[in-house]
Amino acid sequence: MNKIGLTDQDIVALVDCNNFYVSCERVFDPSLEGKPVAVLSNNDGCLVSRSNEIKALKIPMGAPGFKHEALIRKHGGTLLSSNYALYGDMSARVMEVLAKFSPELEVYSIDEAFLGLNGFRIRDLEEYGRKIRQIVKQWTGIPVSVGISRTKTLAKIANHYAKRYSGYRGCLVLLDDERIEKALRQTPVKEIWGIGGQYDKFLRQNGIENAWQLRGAPEKFIDHYMTSVGHKTVLELQGFSCIDMDEAPAPKKSVVCSKSFSKQVSDLAELEEAVSTYITRAAEKIRSQHSVAGYLMVFLNTNRFKEGPQYNNSASTNLPVPTAYTPDLIKTALELLRDVYLPGFEYKKAGVMFADIMDEDDVPLNLIETNYLDDGRKALIDAIDRLNRRCGRDTVFYASCGVKKEWEMKRAKLSPLYTTRWSDLPRIK
Repeated sequence: MNKIGLTDQDIVALVDCNNFYVSCERVFDPSLEGKPVAVLSNNDGCLVSRSNEIKALKIPMGAPGFKHEALIRKHGGTLLSSNYALYGDMSARVMEVLAKFSPELEVYSIDEAFLGLNGFRIRDLEEYGRKIRQIVKQWTGIPVSVGISRTKTLAKIANHYAKRYSGYRGCLVLLDDERIEKALRQTPVKEIWGIGGQYDKFLRQNGIENAWQLRGAPEKFIDHYMTSVGHKTVLELQGFSCIDMDEAPAPKKSVVCSKSFSKQVSDLAELEEAVSTYITRAAEKIRSQHSVAGYLMVFLNTNRFKEGPQYNNSASTNLPVPTAYTPDLIKTALELLRDVYLPGFEYKKAGVMFADIMDEDDVPLNLIETNYLDDGRKALIDAIDRLNRRCGRDTVFYASCGVKKEWEMKRAKLSPLYTTRWSDLPRIK
């Protein structure tokens, strides 16, 4: 394995929000503290976030909510629908706070971020990690765990133990060799960041049961059997930093927006509402990264779990001028939808996909059609985006998106949109 140019002197922190969706709900509803609480997936399906009290009841992640609702209620708990607007806004607030603790911040997921701490060697890092926890909790209400080590992979392992053992008080620093060895010996191969199910099975078949054994595996074995990602994982376990901090993630090259309906939909008008709504959301996403799309696809699916005839189809087109202007995209998407729609079927899902995404500044000139970036449409759509960010999603919306939206996914247990809708702001009595 090539270690040329790598360093074993970096310091990286992983900050991970504890039971994030549940924690967001508890910030605005303190009555949920100490009770079994779980958040459900789309259409109130399976558990996607569990409080520690739910975990203590031995209810696994991904379990169907209806199967365990009676048990949860028996213990004074509750199930909640996914409130993505709330979780996204709270995530942004947490990341804004974390940015104050290091100039190097990589937002890894909605509830995780890496911090580069190379310039903090003179500090007591355990104390600094606990200060991060305290400030994030104080300013946002969200509890976090902090793992600090020489590489991202080791920081993940440190965070794993910081979260699960109260004696660490939410922060574990793995920098000295003795502590690293102890942690790696107790970490099963399947718990290592970057090791999938097939690798886990293969490695265990070859006598490698834990992270320490993988770290010390013969180089010939690693070179022969593992991919480049596997090589990096082993080097990271050895303390050599080879997964760089990604402070500015690359813009998305494709965007998909699709959800299952709360009911079977056969009416074309309802499908048009859904596709118009998904186009609106996807267009907002690409505008937020100052991009435009050159390719659009619309697809329809029936319910493959239901007996009877099935129909799945899609239609796509290359846009004559790359754009992110929602009205034009809706018009094109509805034309594609009518091409693939067949009456007589009950549809369970529809969706849209943008591809050939490029930066606004890279759009080629077109002598026939004017790009929306060059006329008043850009100012109009930017004004709509500002209004919706300031006053709440869909303050201004397109008529084709509908009003009642009876097809929207089921969220019967949805909490208020405390931070993104004026009418849902918490009130002091």
